[in-house]
Formats: sequence, C-alpha cells, structure tokens
Amino acid sequence: MRASAAVTVGVGATAAVVLAALVQAADDDPAGTALSLTVPGQYKSLIQDAGNTCPEVTPNLLAALLTQESGFNPKARSQVGAEGIAQFMPSTWETHGIDGDGDGTRDVWDPADAIPSAAKYLCSIAKDVKDVPGNKQNNMLAAYNAGSGAVRKYGGVPPYKETQNYVKSIQALAKQPSSGKTATATQAEAAINAAKGMLGTPYSWGGGNASGPSTGTCCSPKGRSGKSTTGFDCSGLTLYAYAKVGISLPRTAAEQYAASEPVKPGDVRPGDLVFYGSSPASIHHVGIYIGGGWILDAPRPGTQVRYDPMDTMRDLYGVARPVSHDSKEI
Repeated sequence: MRASAAVTVGVGATAAVVLAALVQAADDDPAGTALSLTVPGQYKSLIQDAGNTCPEVTPNLLAALLTQESGFNPKARSQVGAEGIAQFMPSTWETHGIDGDGDGTRDVWDPADAIPSAAKYLCSIAKDVKDVPGNKQNNMLAAYNAGSGAVRKYGGVPPYKETQNYVKSIQALAKQPSSGKTATATQAEAAINAAKGMLGTPYSWGGGNASGPSTGTCCSPKGRSGKSTTGFDCSGLTLYAYAKVGISLPRTAAEQYAASEPVKPGDVRPGDLVFYGSSPASIHHVGIYIGGGWILDAPRPGTQVRYDPMDTMRDLYGVARPVSHDSKEI
C-alpha cells in the first residue's frame, strides 16, 4: 500500500511558506465497534458499514486510518503516487479495489468505492498475517503501510520507524473516547506558562513526564543518551505542559499529532502544537506555538528548553490542538 498523503499543510510546502500563512492568519485492546471519532458527515455511514467487514477492522480503526492517510481528502495524492481518501497505490487498487456503490465502476477517487475497498483490503491483509505473532490489528496496520512480506519477515511490526509510528498513531486515535473537546484558550495559556517555567531545562532524550523533568533513555538517532540527564525531550515537554491543565497527551510527537485536532492556518492560536515531519507517521518534533511565528520547544541533545522560530526546521508539517476527553477546564 504505502504512503500517507500530506494533510493539514501539505508535504512539499516549504516551512517559510507555511509559516507566512500561519503568521498572517495570526495496549492490545481493540478499538470499539461503534464509530465515536469525529468524521465528515458524508462518510459516516460508509465507514460504519465498511468498519464491520471483518473482526480485525472496526469503524473507529477505519476512521483513524483514513485520518492518518489523507485527512479524509478524496483528492489526496502522495509524493510516491498513492491516490484518494485511502491512499491506494495504482497497482494495489487494480488488484483490491471494488465497486462499493454498485455503479459499475471502480474509482479510487470516489470514497464510496475507496472506503469499502480499504476495509476489504485490510481484511485480506489480516488473513495474510494471521499466523504472525503479536497483536493482530497492529500486524494488519503494519502490513497496510509496509507490506505483508515485511511483517512476516520480521515476525510482527517491522523495525521501520515510520511504520512503527504509523501503527501507534492510528491505534492512539482509534482508541480516543467520544465527545472530546479541544483545549480552551484558558487551558492553552496555562500550558504555555507551564512550559515557560521550564525554560533553560536541559534536553534529555526520552526525558520528561506529567510530573516534570526526568532522566531519559538511550538513544537518539545520533546515539545520544538521556539516561544521565534530567530534563525534557520535545514531546515530554508538551506532555508536561498540558498535563498541568488536565489534558493527557500520548508520549511521542507522532502519537500527539494523532490524538489532537488539526488546525487550519487561519485558526492557529497560542497553545496549539506545531509538528514537524513529512507525513503523520514520520513526525519527529513538536513545539508549543506562542504567537508571532515562534514556538517554545526542547530542540535536540545538547540544547535547553527555549524559544525558536517556527521555521527552525524545514519540514514543518502542520498544527493541531490538544483534545481533552474529561472536559476538565481551569
């Protein structure tokens, strides 16, 4: 299958262009069988029906996958040629696409065909990897992203960072409780203040939790360990800041994006989270937007929690607002 399409701001847009637009506008438990995620109204019945194609696929899981793949954009096209709302490669569509609406054509650009085709393909993959050890849903999602052969070869989710993030992000989104509300302006301001209180705290790979700075883990892509440093990495800082206002975020930047609500450029406000990567599954950095084109973040080993311009990295992907599922406000 492979290749998530760009959503929110779009792969290929330079950080400078995106920044200008923003500043100018100022576990193993399966997902539930009922559709509780927020999806565009025109796709609800399609997802509900297709999400019961086989035991391994649920409406929430299918909705989470479509969110990850295209952000429900039926015209999405990835840099490697994946097409439509479910991001089928042409060769995969040729083999697995179905005429979901019975109009006599199989159209990858038509959600009425593509959504049931995605569910059918997931079920087919689930059968391909049913004898592979580990969580069946995780193996199925990994095969959707990286291919059944890779899952069989490695005896489970392959050791590809993008595939691992892909699986974690979809599962995190699929398991969100219903009726979540995005962070209020008051919560956002308090989260910023909590993060400001940590300015100057050392960067620690894997460091930081809801209680504050902590020793980290080993090792960063360049071999730097956080085991001897008390501090934060990028997602540890954002997790801490929002924990202070009663909003629980997942641990990694990619998971935090999946668990938050994407924000259009014209709606960005202080407290929103700014993400960097080339796709939802490859997100590798997150910071807190503070206004005026600046973020507060924990950049990398050897640095400290500090202010950075939003274009501090060239692969600015998008902005999203944390979601509270307990409606706790201050």
